[in-house]
Amino acid sequence: MIESVSKRAFSGSSGTYNVHALELAAARERKLKTLSITVKFLDDTEHVFHVEKRAKGSILLEQVYHHLELVEKDYFGLQYSDNGSLPGNRCSVWMHWLDPSKSIKKQLGTCQYAIYFRVKFYVSDPSKLQEEYTRYQFYLQLRRDILEGKLYLPPSTAILLASYTVQSELGDYQPEEHGSNYLSNLQLIPNQTEDLENKISELHKLHKGQLPADAEFNFLDHAKRLEMYGVELYKAKDNANKEIQLGVTHLGLVVFQNNIRINVFSWSKIMKISFKRKQFFIQLRREPSESYDTLLGFNMETYRSSKTLWKSCVEHHTFFRLHSPRVKRKFPLSLGSKFTYSGRTEYQTVTEVKQRGILERKFVRSPSKYLSQQAVQSPPALEDKGKIPTAPARPPGPYAHKVTSLDTKEPKKAWTEDSRMSDDDGGFLERTLEGPFSPGIAGRVMSYADEEPPSPTSNGLYDTPPYSLSHSPTSQIIDDSLVTIILHPDEEGKYGFNVKGGSEGNVPILVSRVAPNTPAEKCDPRLTEGDQLLQINGHDVSHALHQDAVTLIQEARSSNSGKLILIVKSNVLYQGYEDFEEPPYQYVPAGDTEPSSPGNALQQSMLLLADGLASGALIARYETLFRKHPDLTSDESLKPPNINKNRYRDILPYDTTRVILKNGINGDYINANFVNMAIANTEIVNHYIATQGPLSSTTEDFWEMILEEDCNLIVMLTTLIERGRTKCHKYWPDLGEILTLQNIIVKCIDEETDPSESFVFRDFVLIDVKNNESREIKHMQYIAWPDHGVPDSPQQFLAFTEKVRTTRKGSAPIVVHCSAGIGRTGVMVLMETALCLMEASEPVYPLEIVKTMREQRAMMIQNASQYRFVCESVHAAYNDKIEGEKTES
Repeated sequence: MIESVSKRAFSGSSGTYNVHALELAAARERKLKTLSITVKFLDDTEHVFHVEKRAKGSILLEQVYHHLELVEKDYFGLQYSDNGSLPGNRCSVWMHWLDPSKSIKKQLGTCQYAIYFRVKFYVSDPSKLQEEYTRYQFYLQLRRDILEGKLYLPPSTAILLASYTVQSELGDYQPEEHGSNYLSNLQLIPNQTEDLENKISELHKLHKGQLPADAEFNFLDHAKRLEMYGVELYKAKDNANKEIQLGVTHLGLVVFQNNIRINVFSWSKIMKISFKRKQFFIQLRREPSESYDTLLGFNMETYRSSKTLWKSCVEHHTFFRLHSPRVKRKFPLSLGSKFTYSGRTEYQTVTEVKQRGILERKFVRSPSKYLSQQAVQSPPALEDKGKIPTAPARPPGPYAHKVTSLDTKEPKKAWTEDSRMSDDDGGFLERTLEGPFSPGIAGRVMSYADEEPPSPTSNGLYDTPPYSLSHSPTSQIIDDSLVTIILHPDEEGKYGFNVKGGSEGNVPILVSRVAPNTPAEKCDPRLTEGDQLLQINGHDVSHALHQDAVTLIQEARSSNSGKLILIVKSNVLYQGYEDFEEPPYQYVPAGDTEPSSPGNALQQSMLLLADGLASGALIARYETLFRKHPDLTSDESLKPPNINKNRYRDILPYDTTRVILKNGINGDYINANFVNMAIANTEIVNHYIATQGPLSSTTEDFWEMILEEDCNLIVMLTTLIERGRTKCHKYWPDLGEILTLQNIIVKCIDEETDPSESFVFRDFVLIDVKNNESREIKHMQYIAWPDHGVPDSPQQFLAFTEKVRTTRKGSAPIVVHCSAGIGRTGVMVLMETALCLMEASEPVYPLEIVKTMREQRAMMIQNASQYRFVCESVHAAYNDKIEGEKTES
């Protein structure tokens, strides 16, 4: 019956909606319009992201940054390959960075492989990273670089970095918890052995008190000094058809040969970078003495590697050197690649983070991967001496990225005043660097053992001097292990090798570097890295000190013939002497050497300073300085009555320059040194007392020193507590109150904080109870100096330094202290010394100032970030001086 009903009658009173069919259609449509992309993170976790097929790379990047809650995001990127290659493969040109300005689909194509979240721009100094979480991501990346063999490093550095990893993950060493094999299941370094684990454990014990963030910061601080830090290498050949590798860093273009960095072309020296097919070119800035342009060409393996290297140069230069990316200009008929960097620069990132403040949040730290019996293999052979090979890949660990905690155990507090633990101002880096497994080499040298510092204007990398027959080196094998080598210097007076060791009489002198195409390299058999020097021109050096060996080599060069006869024991570098940490080595202009060219000496020194900052040579030379003078003792500080008067166990005053108390109630010892800085060609001598922040038990000694030395100014460069740790005892009374000691009374009569809340100025009255005499004491405290960092700007620091200079009265020494009395204290002394030299129109060489300070108190200016900052401040002060002179004229 129902079939006879008309359609008209039925259509008005009913309806049908096919839900299932429409759901299937919508699902098919979404699947066709979206991409599902798997991203692997640095902690081995994965996450699938869904983006529109037409979306650009920036959409995916923002989703990734949001997923990680990453603020300082511009240092990172996403890498992918079109053949399944993994990140970290050396000299690989198959990896690409996702371009945020281009379509994801066009870049990935039909690629079915995962995308990897990685560090793209390796920061020059970890102190620039404002957030702990960002530093942690860098830490994960560098750990991965080491385990994958991308970051080559000497064994001593590998052990040191591994010890910081253990401190970060396991906390303080606890004998009752950590047995003899507590590291055996952790994957810390490639080619891990029981002997290496024991050495890692010994260093781990020295890191007591460091929180995970502290240990990771120190991990980064040491890793940044490595030659391979943040470098992706590309194979090439120079104009002599020799195989080299090219890479890009924040400094500029770096050149490696046999995994040794042999040159750095800083961004300030490069005018243009270009490529044409397989050829890669850089045009260097013309020096004042040159009448021509220098164009260097390199032959790359493929067109792809040439273009990839060029793009990397464009991105790194823009990111690290410019305030904002270059705006794209549309030229319809322009030739060549139109590629530009489309992200934000480092300057923009740092500025934004400072403006918005640091985002505090909890995050989990991923543990090291665990070793399994199946994963343990026999150690591979070393392809390069002094380097650690790549370890076999490990399966990812089953841990998530963001949870509240993996370990509910609270770290033990190690920052009480009586703990005597080392921290950023404390000098534990010195202890670990010169501990039993990485002895320091006093008086380290850079470049060759037999050459003078390079000229500031030299830039010849591949042009080698012609060799005459009279200069051809010869060698003679006298038995199976000993070799006699006869060398003549080249036309520049160089033999072409460097030596290390000899820090003690029982430490051998070893050949650490042999430069290519030099007399040392042309021997048959050639002089090689790791050869032990037994005799130099007939002098036995098997038990000699480092400086003695260098002197003998230099004396041979200065003789009429220049003949150098060496008896060496072949290649003993890894016969028990693997624990040396090599000094920095690179062919770059020396930023602190005095210029020989005529003209204004101050102006020339500032030009060299600027060039050293841009090229990185300034920091490289700073790293070669002795931290403690090898010939000066600190015996008085180690006597039983005095040990507990030291805030840190390894920051001790030299005996020769220590302040001696005349009427100290607890003896004559205080952890303080006289530091006198003479201003060249004037009669000015600035007198300082560099001292540690007083302990509660040494407060009376501190005020006794102020009284006896007639001091009228105290400069304090720390707060009382930083990041939960006591940095200094409050040794003064509050405003309107009185501090009564046995022989001294101190009154605080005024206290004022400047409008920026960066400084606090106080006025004290010091009363000598015995003589009933009183005098005023000025107290200036810098409260805005961040822990593990430097002041926000040179201008703020310069303003404080000028305030100190105007407050200084007479010839009495001013007391300067931070926590340990070496790091920030040294920065202040160097800055005031530099300003005085500028006023006298004398050249300023910061490295020489540091050496003068360290001859009076050990480790003044404690780390490279402090040294860079004060050098930048010196240059800024000079520019202000020039601008002021122009305004007056």
